[in-house]
Amino acid sequence: MTIWWLTYPLLGIFGGFVAGLFGVGGGLTLVPFMYMLFVAQSFPTDHVMHLALGTSMATIVFTSISSMRAHHAHGAVRWDIVRTMAPGLVLGTFGGSLVAGQVPTGPMTAIFVVIVYYASLQMMLDFKPHAHRQMPGNLGRFVAGGVIGVISSLVAAGGGFLSVPFMLFCNVAIHNAVGTSSALGFPIAVAGAVGYIVAGWSDSGLPAYSFGYVYLPAFIGIVAMSILMAPVGAKLAHKLPVKQLKRAFGGFLALLATKMLHSLIG
Repeated sequence: MTIWWLTYPLLGIFGGFVAGLFGVGGGLTLVPFMYMLFVAQSFPTDHVMHLALGTSMATIVFTSISSMRAHHAHGAVRWDIVRTMAPGLVLGTFGGSLVAGQVPTGPMTAIFVVIVYYASLQMMLDFKPHAHRQMPGNLGRFVAGGVIGVISSLVAAGGGFLSVPFMLFCNVAIHNAVGTSSALGFPIAVAGAVGYIVAGWSDSGLPAYSFGYVYLPAFIGIVAMSILMAPVGAKLAHKLPVKQLKRAFGGFLALLATKMLHSLIG
C-alpha cells in the first residue's frame, strides 16, 4: 500500500506544474489519474470516482490560495465580481457535491468524460468568446455562480473553464477574467470538499485513511508537491510557447478522457 502512496507526490508534481503553466488543474488534470490509480488499487468500484472527485476538490483548496495571491498582487482580481458570485458558487458546488455523492460511479464517470471533452476542445481551439453584454447585476451573478458551481462539482475543478468564458462574454478584460477566476476557485474548492466529505461521511465501505470521499494519502502527497511546483510552471509560462503547449495539453486531456471512457465501457 505504501508503494502506491509514492505515486501521489509524483502526481502532485505534474498537477502543480500544469496548473502554474496553463492556469488549469484540479479535476481536469488530477481526477483521471486518481481514478486509474484507485482502480488499480482495487478500491470499491462504487466509489472510485467519488473518491477521485472529493480528493481533487480538497487539493484545490490549497493550490487556489497561492494562485489567488499571485493574481491579487498584480491587481488582476475583480473582488466586486468575487463577492457577488461567491454565494451562488458555494451553494451550487456544495449542493452539486451532495447530489454527486449519491450518483453511481458509472454515470458520474460518463458526465465527467463529457465535460472534459468540452474543456479539452476549448483548450485546443483556444476559445475566447467576444463580449456581447455587460456583467449582469447581483442576481444574475448569483445565478451564474450557481450554474458554474454545480458543473464544477461534477468535475472537481476550480471552474476556470466556465468562469473565464463567462466573464469574457460579459466584457471583462482577459487578465481580470483569469485573475478573478483564480479567486473564484477558492470558494468552489472549499464548498466542494466539504460537500464530498459530508456525502461520504456515513459510507462504511471506503478504504482506510478516507475522510468522507477525500482519500488522505493522495490529498497529502498531491498538495505537498503541487504547491512547490505551481510557481515553477508559472515562471516558465512567460518563457515557453504556452499557446502551442496548451493545444497539445488539450489533446492530452482528450486522450485521458478516452481512456476513462474505455475503462468504463470495459
